[in-house]
Amino acid sequence: MDHFERSGLRFEVLDPIGPADETVVLLHGFPQQPSSFKDVLPALHEHGLRTLVPSQRGYTSTARPVRRRDYRTAETAADVLALLDAAQVARAHIVGHDWGGTQAWALAAWHPERVASLTVLSTPHPSAMQRAFVSSTQGLRSWYMALFQLPWLPEAVAQATLGTTLRNSGLPLEHLGRYCDAMAVPGVLTGALNWYRGIPFSARPEVDPVSVPTTYVWGRHDFALGRTAAETTGKYVQAPYEFRELDSGHWLPETAPDEVAQAILDRVAS
Repeated sequence: MDHFERSGLRFEVLDPIGPADETVVLLHGFPQQPSSFKDVLPALHEHGLRTLVPSQRGYTSTARPVRRRDYRTAETAADVLALLDAAQVARAHIVGHDWGGTQAWALAAWHPERVASLTVLSTPHPSAMQRAFVSSTQGLRSWYMALFQLPWLPEAVAQATLGTTLRNSGLPLEHLGRYCDAMAVPGVLTGALNWYRGIPFSARPEVDPVSVPTTYVWGRHDFALGRTAAETTGKYVQAPYEFRELDSGHWLPETAPDEVAQAILDRVAS
């Protein structure tokens, strides 16, 4: 399949090998593309896994609603359900990075019957993140989330600084050029930033502790997501759980693809 539809939106999907006994859905974050997982996929395919990698809501012209509330977590999690239904997959192994991680936590919490296992990269459980805001320096790390609530100004700032910011945060040049080119397409940057603008609409329903087997992978040099939330995430998993700390930064699919692939394979095998 190369696309699926939901509520009048058409989402593109990278589905390189087609049906298999086990399916892995990989969800990218900001300002990434499905290509962020390109070095992770070969190892999964070698083990006979089907992979589905959708372009996220807001990143393509055919799936870009304009209202902020259309980017709340309840909507983005429902997008994954629509993907599974379109692919005729009853249960899948879910992998999410950055905003895709928040989406993955919510899906596992609200629809555990559709999630065979969960592997989250970088992004702590939302409840661990909330606690870290008041008990650590996480609020200072996340200052940009408040800026991104404003109209038009974040787009202007990002257009001028995105390349430098991504380079300084450790993103490899190969991916940096691809992401910056994508964000330069009219409408894409606003669609991507709208995930942040959906935060005020995402407080309800709460993302409960998850009850599916989970691996959480975090880079100790992550500029955006600190240790406090990372180390307390396990409190919100009521199932077999593993925390893997890597000597890496935020961009785990791009900079540590072998470790990411192994974490996914180990979780699938479990």
